[in-house]
Amino acid sequence: MSVYLPPAFASRDTDAVAQLILRHPFATLVTPTADEPQVSHLPLLLHRSEGAHGVLIGHVARANPHWRVLAERASVAIFHGPHAYVSPSWYSDPATMVPTWNYAVVHLHGSGELIDDPARKRETVQELTTHFEASRPAPWHLQLTGARLAAMLDAIVAFRIPVTRVEAKFKMSQNRSAIDRARVAEALREESDAAAAATGEWMMRNAGKG
Repeated sequence: MSVYLPPAFASRDTDAVAQLILRHPFATLVTPTADEPQVSHLPLLLHRSEGAHGVLIGHVARANPHWRVLAERASVAIFHGPHAYVSPSWYSDPATMVPTWNYAVVHLHGSGELIDDPARKRETVQELTTHFEASRPAPWHLQLTGARLAAMLDAIVAFRIPVTRVEAKFKMSQNRSAIDRARVAEALREESDAAAAATGEWMMRNAGKG
């Protein structure tokens, strides 16, 4: 599985990739099978310092058949960053242009390693919870114990995916002139839609880096 990646939109900026995953952790995990792909939507965390390209961690419900193929086939985790419609009216010469869509996505490839040990599953749950509760004034923490905790852990399967390949596509008007790119970024920043404004901010923040 590969994404169409014209050279103008390909990025090897590892910091930008890590920031996109950090800010947009809700991923689409796809694993091909002989019948049809298994697809799950779930939060994933990246252990950036592990391995050549990092390691993803997460968990799925045991009732979700996806976990049964994670260790058998290579998967791709797709992270969607900011994206927005781009109007031809924002270019210097709008009569010669057509509409398009700017977006940032990261695809991380790798084969899963299942974690079914209760202690390690609890560590995975705790890490995810701590990460997403960290910014709250009174962070919630896991309080289940005994049989209830055991039942909860038995209902999930945790996993890690050592990343073997990274594809980062930042389609942010790099194929346009610097003037037009600045015009698009400014127009997006002025939109009332939060996703459009975030796309404009991305373009400004990553100007010259893809």
